[in-house]
Amino acid sequence: MSTMAAEKFDDRLWSAIGDPTRRRMLDLLLVEGDGTATTLSQRLPVTRQAVAKHLGVLDRAGLVRAAPAGRERRYRVDDAQLARAAAQLSSVGSEWDARLQRIKRIAEAIQRTQHIEHD
Repeated sequence: MSTMAAEKFDDRLWSAIGDPTRRRMLDLLLVEGDGTATTLSQRLPVTRQAVAKHLGVLDRAGLVRAAPAGRERRYRVDDAQLARAAAQLSSVGSEWDARLQRIKRIAEAIQRTQHIEHD
């Protein structure tokens, strides 16, 4: 990854998104609009306490925002932060595409050179 991309890449954000349970939680929150640790734990194969911990990670990464709702907190996805994550992913994908194209050109040049040498 280039230095510029590395500066734009948010490790906390991607560590949060990297966990499959947290990605599933984000999916549920996007579909349902919001949720609590209790409601999310009913839809996931983990305990309410585990969901609460995962929500804390997502909150610290800025991917969700919490609002008090009685004795619980209702979580919603932060659309701006999610858009930022998508933009970072797109940027990284573009950089890898460019790298792969360079590797392909090098491999083709080597193949042409070897073909010429064997003729």
